[in-house]
Amino acid sequence: MTSVTMEDVARAAGVSRMTVSRALKANSPISEKTRARILAVVRELNYVPDQMAGSLTTRKSGFVAALLPSLNNLHFALTVQALTQELEVSGLQILLGHTEYSADREERLIESLLRRRPEAMVLSYDGHTARTQALLRDIGIPVVEIWELPSQSIDNAVGFSNAEAARVMTDALVARGYRNITFLGEANDDWTRGAARRAGFADAMQGHGLSADRVVKFGAPPLSIESGAAAVENLLSAYPDTDCVFCVSDAAAFGVQSELLRRGMRVPEDIAVAGFGDFEVSRFASPSISTVVVDPERIGRETGRMIIRMLSDDSDRQRARERIDIGVEIALRGSTA
Repeated sequence: MTSVTMEDVARAAGVSRMTVSRALKANSPISEKTRARILAVVRELNYVPDQMAGSLTTRKSGFVAALLPSLNNLHFALTVQALTQELEVSGLQILLGHTEYSADREERLIESLLRRRPEAMVLSYDGHTARTQALLRDIGIPVVEIWELPSQSIDNAVGFSNAEAARVMTDALVARGYRNITFLGEANDDWTRGAARRAGFADAMQGHGLSADRVVKFGAPPLSIESGAAAVENLLSAYPDTDCVFCVSDAAAFGVQSELLRRGMRVPEDIAVAGFGDFEVSRFASPSISTVVVDPERIGRETGRMIIRMLSDDSDRQRARERIDIGVEIALRGSTA
């Protein structure tokens, strides 16, 4: 996988390299027709101008770009901290971007970051635009998707199957005797890991001959404690026979449990609650909340070590893609009988 150069663009557009360089400047002196043709080729070839070429003859920027959907999520903070610690040993630094769970914003940030010529790119898997995928497949640097093991990864991946994790949790809830389990997820979640968790829930319910349609979508990703509490009214109206609520996250689960208790309902005697993530709020809630346990720091460590291995390999041979499954565990606590 090699990077597209300015010479490639010039050749495809039928102009000189200097003309391409001028076309990429804000106040270009060339004609609009020529500039439009060149810019069309730039997009077609997924060319990203190298802003550092003139000053770094080694073409080593010394940093790794990382994009995360949220900056106030403790798990992502722990992942970045562990990743940073691993990379600093090799003199690499992190340049961090925040996508706000938006595939379009992710695309814009990636194009901006690639202008700085990072040596590797790390991004949370929450679905990507077609242009994002094309840019990252053509850029010629290691790309690592984290927090998921997508069936068709762009390059490398470190994480776990969110669908499988949700399936295992649902199996555990069914084994405890729950039959009318309702999944609380997020609205407009088609491009998120939350959708994979919802799919895993549905698959498990179908496998047990139970209804897989008991799903409530409420609030934009990521679902907050407040949104979880607010969703209880919709949930109980739609599925009043619910005996267990499986939430897309621990924050949502804590909100649901708090609202159920506020309404005078007993957890787990009247309705059980389960979450996802093993955040501190689930461990210290009363009752403590059953959840899917993940290891955010291991994701960061494994990602950092993977990048260092790849950047240390100076050979020209085709690099094999790597996938590291960190696995998950199920913690059944006081919120499930």
